Amino acid sequence: MTASRGWARLVTVGTVTAIAIAAHTAYNLRSLRRPRRPAAPVSERVSVLIPARNESATIDAAVRSALAQVAVPDLDVVVLDDGSTDGTGAIASGTASGDGRLRVVRADDEPPPAGWLGKPWACARLAQEASGSVLVFMDADVTLADDAVAALVDDLRSRGLAMVAPYPAQEAEGWLERLVQPLVIWSWAATMPLAWAERSLRPSLSAANGQVLAVDTAAYRSAGGHGAVRGDVLEDIGLMRAFKRAGFHAATVDGSALARCRMYSTTGEVVDGYGKSLWAAFNGPVGSIAVNGMLLLAFVVPAAGVLGPGRRTRAIAAAGYLAGVGSRAVVAHRTGGRVLPDVLAQPLSILAFATLNALSWKRHLRGENRWKGRPVVAGT
Repeated sequence: MTASRGWARLVTVGTVTAIAIAAHTAYNLRSLRRPRRPAAPVSERVSVLIPARNESATIDAAVRSALAQVAVPDLDVVVLDDGSTDGTGAIASGTASGDGRLRVVRADDEPPPAGWLGKPWACARLAQEASGSVLVFMDADVTLADDAVAALVDDLRSRGLAMVAPYPAQEAEGWLERLVQPLVIWSWAATMPLAWAERSLRPSLSAANGQVLAVDTAAYRSAGGHGAVRGDVLEDIGLMRAFKRAGFHAATVDGSALARCRMYSTTGEVVDGYGKSLWAAFNGPVGSIAVNGMLLLAFVVPAAGVLGPGRRTRAIAAAGYLAGVGSRAVVAHRTGGRVLPDVLAQPLSILAFATLNALSWKRHLRGENRWKGRPVVAGT
């Protein structure tokens, strides 16, 4: 086989894969739900739990949005100041001085117990403080719409679920953020069969974002709570898997109208944030190679083929490139993301993602991953 013929076949395979993913994306979005505010107020106590470590820039907005919830007359908001050194706790306390719904719990700046990572330990301590029959875990860099909690509780109860995992709208400003952050939503919206995942108890059919999670308290405790994922770098996905292993149903939903989050505000934070966790995303090095290889085949090879030799090959490659762009575009449009010109850079987004994945593995193998001043080592 000549090199040109081999390249043409590779482009064709990549294009077919991209078209298949685009078709699945379009079909999948028909099953993507967006919870909405119920007609009546929530009739049970709800605890909104916010772990915060050195979040002085965002904690005020997060707490204000939690306290501004409507149709939740029995609301309990608890902030854990997890050893912050930047005044996070004082800012949180001052946000709503005198509001009896808010409590700020202060913890010393100490390493988590053996076997625990920082965020699962913080969430577990918050759950111990909570008094609601529903727990809403919320990151300190998230802002909620005023009807977010009521909508999530209604979705949880009306569908008989134990967990609802809404994906907030992902805000991105810097160049690397704009390349990578849209993949947070696109990846599962394009690939995970949502209708099947909600009906199934298969742990592998799990997609969750720890920025916001709503859970039934009794089911949470029965599934082991965050203790079941104490050493998980991706504790959000791990928690949904723990729920399913315990026999509870969970659902991934569109939370773009309910919450917003800017995960990282600098290029360095993007690199460090993904560096600490991507190595754990695909069940080991073989899974990482397989997933990244498939993404490069489907979205980078056709883009390269557009510039390569052979008129027929270029035409096939153009179809693959447009399929990749189309898949990104329909997800962005459906979930309130930026469409143009960002979706046109889908091949560059995949290249950036694959590079971050390789960097994550390098740092993990060298024991160099740290976050907020603490080492990130699963199961330590």
